[in-house]
Amino acid sequence: MPSHLELQGRVALVTGAAAGIGEAIARRFAAAGAALALCDRDGGRLAAVAQALRSEGARVAEAVFDVREAEGVRGFVDRAAGELGPLDVLINNAGGTFASPFLEISEKGERALVDENFSQVASFVRAFVPHVPARGGSIVNLTSIEAHRAAPGFAVYAAMKAAVESLSRTLALELAERGIRVNCIAPDAIETPGLGGAMPPTPLGRGRAEDVAAAALYLASDASRFVTGTTLHVDGGECAAGGWRRGPGGWTLG
Repeated sequence: MPSHLELQGRVALVTGAAAGIGEAIARRFAAAGAALALCDRDGGRLAAVAQALRSEGARVAEAVFDVREAEGVRGFVDRAAGELGPLDVLINNAGGTFASPFLEISEKGERALVDENFSQVASFVRAFVPHVPARGGSIVNLTSIEAHRAAPGFAVYAAMKAAVESLSRTLALELAERGIRVNCIAPDAIETPGLGGAMPPTPLGRGRAEDVAAAALYLASDASRFVTGTTLHVDGGECAAGGWRRGPGGWTLG
């Protein structure tokens, strides 16, 4: 692996690491030499991932909790820094949604979507920054293509992903003097256990979790040392397509 893509001697915290994109990022980072702090709500799957990485030589700290609980976030981040050392990379991957027209979402459901897709990201950033070493670090926030287009049935989720992108641009400026870069990855059509083949293919077909993990490694590593405040679209060209689809007769809109 090229030296500028290595994470040797670095510590990376990955949320939602028990499966899908989070697991793929954890495995890719471990292969690049990082020590890992992993969290998820699924204790069984998280334990299996952590044990597999330890068997390959990685140093791993893990915790099972709901990322919407700010005290749990602070406690885990502090413990991870105590066990593994200063924190270099934060991957805010955890999140979730459910389908519902906006007018049918209860106040409780809306609050849950806000907490799960925005508030917990802010909590992790606040807890992470004090543990970043003087050389700086990297924050990578996983958003979605839905932050860049209308999303009927997922209005609050899409709004919170857009809010994370806006927050990331501001944080990129506010944290620049600390040497902390802040960027986003906006995936689409990624084959994960939660989605399977439910999503239509993009111009490049369907992506894999490993494709997102490769982008995360770039943004976490020194290869992107001059990149901050931007979004990397790992979506197979879907955002560029803007609704255009290739059929037997050529490209059509809709």
